Amino acid sequence: MVNLEWFRTFKVIYECGTLTGAAEALYISQPGVSLHLSSLESYVGYKLFDRTSRKMIATERAKVLYNYIQEPLAKLEEAERHFHKSVERDVPTISIGMCFETFQYTLESYLPGLPFNVIIKFGDYPQMLSDLDAGILDLIITPQKGEYKGLLYEPFFKEKIVLVCGKGTSVEDFENFVKRNDKAACLSWLKQQTWYGTTGDMEHQRRFWYNNFGKRPDFKPNYIVPNLCSIIRCLSTGKGLAVMPDFLSRQELDAGNIKVLWEGREPIENTLYFGTRKNTVYEEQIKVIKDIFLKEMGEPQSLLTKK
Repeated sequence: MVNLEWFRTFKVIYECGTLTGAAEALYISQPGVSLHLSSLESYVGYKLFDRTSRKMIATERAKVLYNYIQEPLAKLEEAERHFHKSVERDVPTISIGMCFETFQYTLESYLPGLPFNVIIKFGDYPQMLSDLDAGILDLIITPQKGEYKGLLYEPFFKEKIVLVCGKGTSVEDFENFVKRNDKAACLSWLKQQTWYGTTGDMEHQRRFWYNNFGKRPDFKPNYIVPNLCSIIRCLSTGKGLAVMPDFLSRQELDAGNIKVLWEGREPIENTLYFGTRKNTVYEEQIKVIKDIFLKEMGEPQSLLTKK
């Protein structure tokens, strides 16, 4: 008969990625973790992980098994916590995926007052979707939807991708070029400006450029900074241009420190979604997080008000 502890150990190895991490999380020895895993592999009849010097890499069969057992195990663990005799009630922990800038502008200031624990994970959206489906994340904020059948997507906001500039930037010539619909003059002017970018993927700039000029930008930013928040702080005290979502610039736009220079010929909009699994034990906690986002970001439309 299969031992349920084998499944629990397998789940923790999958989530931690190492035998050492799993042993620490389960408060058992590493040989004990290895024994549980080898027993389960013998029971199911196939290898569950490819072992490397640094990480346990889940096989495709392991991914299927994890998706099948993680919800039932979560319910069993919840039942264990609920019925276990204890003078203290366990504090639930939920894991949330989003981009760094969205976290900083919405959720960060609320963390000290939340009645539950939160783990924030930053990364690219395809990986977030995969982690949500696998049970590693409980909620994601994403402009992308995947093909996972067990996930739900709830639209709650639309952001515009716009060209912004620092208040010290002289923009009269460019505004005239836009009014005359002089694409060549616009391109020439833009290439002469000081540009800010990030160390990550500048997808926003590429989309904006292709949407308005039919090609990819053929120049590199003058300044590469860690994230979009850094760009906003740099622009608010000087000159320069950047392409970014409008809602991230709201505070500095309202203060008049930066301005939206151009929305483009056809504005680019992204719909942001709350991504969750269809079945979750953290509905109450997820609702609290959703309410914070709705409060901070307003109605499900663009917050672009300053031009």
